[in-house]
Amino acid sequence: MIDPELDLILRRVIRAPRERIWDAWTRPEQFAQWWTPAPTVTRVDRLEATPGGALVTRMSEDGTTFVPHMDAVFLVAEAYERLVFTNAVDSSWRPADPAPVPMTAEITLAEHADGTEYSVVVRHGSPADRNHHDELGFYDGWGSVTAALADLVEHKAPQ
Repeated sequence: MIDPELDLILRRVIRAPRERIWDAWTRPEQFAQWWTPAPTVTRVDRLEATPGGALVTRMSEDGTTFVPHMDAVFLVAEAYERLVFTNAVDSSWRPADPAPVPMTAEITLAEHADGTEYSVVVRHGSPADRNHHDELGFYDGWGSVTAALADLVEHKAPQ
């Protein structure tokens, strides 16, 4: 259920099959190519797209020095349809107080006449956290990485 006071939503049609998008979300070598806005470089330390699995990434502005970016856990992984992860619990299953805000993100993939309907719902625990995330540039940030994801899966050869 969507709560506009707590949730931020992004939707886009990606002109690629769900399987390619799923692979880009679940294969570390592909995930690293789009997860942070360019020119930032992503390093994937752990990506275990199963319930309870880790999502741990680092990022670098110069391609040399990497700092922590995401330490999260997957809650749901329904192949080719849905991924849900949270940074409110870290990859070692400890409660976390992540910056900039704790959130739970739900990514859904649905069939569409032009490819895949890609939806992201990012849920927050309070209106203040939701508004802070929005003010930090949720739509620009998630929008740019979704565009990078689309570019990757729309233009790469099937494997």
